[in-house]
Amino acid sequence: MSKHELARIFNEIGLLLEIKGENPFKARAYYKAARTVENLDRELDELIREDRLKSIPGFGRAIVQKILEWRATGTIRYYEELKQLLPAGLFDLLRVPGLGPKKIATLYSTLKITDLEMLERACQQNQLLTLPGFGVKTQAKICAGIEFLKEHRQSFLWAVGMEWALKIREHLTAHPQVSQFEIAGDLRRYLPVSTQINLVAAANEPQLVTAFWSSPAFHQSLGLNAEAFTDRGGNTPSLVLPNGIKVDLTIVKPEAFPHTLLFLTGSAEHTAALQRLAQEKGLALEAEPLRKDQEYIDCRDEAEIYQKLGLSYIPPELRENQGEIEAAAAGNLPQLVTADDLQGIFHVHTTASDGISSLREQVEASIAAGFKYLGIADHSRSAFYAHGLNNDALARQWTEIDRLNKEYPNFTILKGIEADILPSGELDYDPETLAKFDFVIGSIHSQFRMTESEMTSRILKAMDNPFLTMLGHPTGRILLERPAYAIDLEAVIDKAARTGVILEFNANPYRLDLDWQWCRRAKQKGVLIAINPDAHSTSELELVRSGVLFARKGWLTKEDVFNTRSAQEILAYLKKRRDRS
Repeated sequence: MSKHELARIFNEIGLLLEIKGENPFKARAYYKAARTVENLDRELDELIREDRLKSIPGFGRAIVQKILEWRATGTIRYYEELKQLLPAGLFDLLRVPGLGPKKIATLYSTLKITDLEMLERACQQNQLLTLPGFGVKTQAKICAGIEFLKEHRQSFLWAVGMEWALKIREHLTAHPQVSQFEIAGDLRRYLPVSTQINLVAAANEPQLVTAFWSSPAFHQSLGLNAEAFTDRGGNTPSLVLPNGIKVDLTIVKPEAFPHTLLFLTGSAEHTAALQRLAQEKGLALEAEPLRKDQEYIDCRDEAEIYQKLGLSYIPPELRENQGEIEAAAAGNLPQLVTADDLQGIFHVHTTASDGISSLREQVEASIAAGFKYLGIADHSRSAFYAHGLNNDALARQWTEIDRLNKEYPNFTILKGIEADILPSGELDYDPETLAKFDFVIGSIHSQFRMTESEMTSRILKAMDNPFLTMLGHPTGRILLERPAYAIDLEAVIDKAARTGVILEFNANPYRLDLDWQWCRRAKQKGVLIAINPDAHSTSELELVRSGVLFARKGWLTKEDVFNTRSAQEILAYLKKRRDRS
């Protein structure tokens, strides 16, 4: 049982309380507990053993009791009782953009809507227009949201799939027959969203591993019931996880492992291109050992398979048949950026706005993680929902930054801001205030439904502002929840190339924005990318390292990434931009 699961339960308790119309402060307490649990830097078991739960801010007696109950029994009775009071389908409604607990309570109490299908019917019949607070635009937005959810019904985030894949690996590799194991498919290629988990295992007696996979002991170790298992025949069993994710396992003899891994990693277009290349060389490439004239050619790993095809090894994240095979044949694959190349972090929030870690905590965690500098970027004054900073709050934060810079002379803290790009294209704050920041990230947090022309003009105008350093989460997407806003990204990248504005790769697993294909396009135009965690807590600082894996998919090298530079280089770059202003 993970802290992510407990956080989900607390969040759902808050939602259920809101839908029921309970005291809003009670719901907020559970939301806060969910955020705190999600961002804990220590393991829950450790905190329980040391009896330290009560010392954590936001953990009152009721919350602590429920954590202990969950740890002891795997569930929380209060949560189960709340769920019995309301239809389960109401949770699906919460995924629809524009629908919050209060609106869902109205839909449930007046139209008796309990699931997405009923909501869609009500929209089609214009029933929502009869309710207070539901106008034509709201109904249209809800209809569009339902279509978006239907389109991605079977999809899940990379982070969700990887958490399960690693859990399965832990238990399956304990079996004495399993000599090799790899996560394959979309997860291995670092696609932000997937539709199933593919796993590959090697064993001298595959049938024994298949039997273990279907055993009650294995299911219990994962918290599954027997119905989760599906026998596809042979040594390719499946599981369906409680959240509906399908897991396919392929078990092969050790000699076939690298070939099977290659094929199940994909993409289908990449492996098809490899097969054509193999055929040209008189080879037969399948999900079994490589053959020439019916004779098997021994390959110990994927690298040897690529070598037999006359190619340098192609990292899984590049295998999309988008020029990587030609580059590997010519020896021109890029030296992809690594997490070790990163020297600092930008786009970090604190308790001054909507973060849950203080400035000092973020600084000390960054130092402990081995970084050389930290760019603080709390929300700007117009972001009232996130306690955006007015000029007085900025002055207080800058004083604290000055003090911490003196306290840690070998570490650099930069004074930044995540400034709202207003609907007019202006940046929040006047030019005199903007000039005082070391860097400015411009982001859109409102009015997402502009036309493509309007949204593009809004962003291009912001990029003309001489004080703008970076464009934050450029498309505004929330994966599986909110589509990107309409925008001409080609025009944005061209503008960035002309103005020197850095584009953010936001490493939050719900964003991963700019998408990898556009990262590659930006690279081709000479635009710098900053890999930023958008961290609201010390635990989220590490998102920057996982973000590197997705940025690599865009063919990014160390030279393409802004925060691989030293503190001295960063300061010189930022000073040069400010001086131009």
